[in-house]
Amino acid sequence: MSMMKEFKEFAMRGNVVDMAVGIIIGAAFGKIISSLVGDVIMPPIGVLLGGVDFSNLSITIKQATEYAPAVILGYGKFINTVIDFLIIAFTIFIAIKAMNSLKKKQEEAPAAPPTPPADIQLLTEIRDLLKK
Repeated sequence: MSMMKEFKEFAMRGNVVDMAVGIIIGAAFGKIISSLVGDVIMPPIGVLLGGVDFSNLSITIKQATEYAPAVILGYGKFINTVIDFLIIAFTIFIAIKAMNSLKKKQEEAPAAPPTPPADIQLLTEIRDLLKK
């Protein structure tokens, strides 16, 4: 039972939950970027390059036979994947840069003056009362 309790404490620790949320959001974000690249960015680039569909670019290494399928080197899909990666990396870079600038602004903000100890506060109150 002790091991189960330890596992529960580990699984519910803030960092683990935050990491799980980040992974799930990251996977969904990756799908969005893949769609952006495959459905929005690459078609116009293909038109500009003379109607090339990058996902279909490949080199046939060995022709298909009746016993084995063709061996194909699909470098077009690789090009799409590299573009996906570059867009995701750039987006993450921008997000981290924005977070760092916000954090820096928070650090630069002047902090409230520290509260004096209780005895100093008491002496200040006595002084103020004596002035009255």
